[in-house]
Amino acid sequence: MMTGEVVLGVDGLRMRYGATDVLQDVSFEARRGEVLVLLGPNGAGKTTTIEILEGFRGRSAGEVSVLGTDPAYGDERWRSRLGVVLQSWRDHGNWRVQELLAHFGTYYAPYATAAVPRPWDAAELIDAVGLTAQAGQKIKTLSGGQRRRLDVAIGIVGRPEVLFLDEPTVGFDPAARYEFHQLVRELEGTVLLTTHDLDEASKLADRILILAGGRIIATGTPAELSRQIAAEDEVRWSRDGEHFALSTADSTAFVRELFGQYGEAIADLEVRRASLEDAYLQLIREAA
Repeated sequence: MMTGEVVLGVDGLRMRYGATDVLQDVSFEARRGEVLVLLGPNGAGKTTTIEILEGFRGRSAGEVSVLGTDPAYGDERWRSRLGVVLQSWRDHGNWRVQELLAHFGTYYAPYATAAVPRPWDAAELIDAVGLTAQAGQKIKTLSGGQRRRLDVAIGIVGRPEVLFLDEPTVGFDPAARYEFHQLVRELEGTVLLTTHDLDEASKLADRILILAGGRIIATGTPAELSRQIAAEDEVRWSRDGEHFALSTADSTAFVRELFGQYGEAIADLEVRRASLEDAYLQLIREAA
């Protein structure tokens, strides 16, 4: 459940490599329980942003706070409150699923509190991510979708308050992507997910940040972004064998007026609503 508490704050973030600015004045917040999606084309700076927030990469300028701590100075106790799922993870192939999760759980046990019992019991976690039948299998024998579920299990074994997912479904087939989306919706805590997949963003996000050229160029829910940029619907119809098309901000009122005027003479009516894809492509073109 999303609350008003800000658990992730970024203000004026900048990252420069040599003479190239990868991130320029990036600012945003995420609240407890929110699924925030960082959306943008390849090379937009999404992975750099998430690595800075995780504490894996330094920054050139700006203020960053994750759970009240600057990631550049986060200690082990702070890190125990985070979960990280990288784009890919190929190690530990000879470990068995339950053995690996039980092993990782030992790293979080010293940081357990009355408010946040850590870690997950390995068997319970395996059941939660849908890998019960694979508990005794070696990791190298898992399918791509099963492996990604295990990656998420590794990321949440310590019951993180903030979970970072960096393009988690790259290379997934549609069935595996659907299962993964179902899993993310069931997670507790704040989730920051990077992707360049519009469908994924629209299905998972409470709020979307669109990043292009190292800058946040728009923010809002999928519906808000669609209305903001691609506000006009497209209406197509035919009458007496002649075809027509018109763009309008209120397609419902227009169609009602159209039938009021021409009635049964209207045929082949089609209304195309403004979409997140329209908004995204328009924003990216303008940023370029």
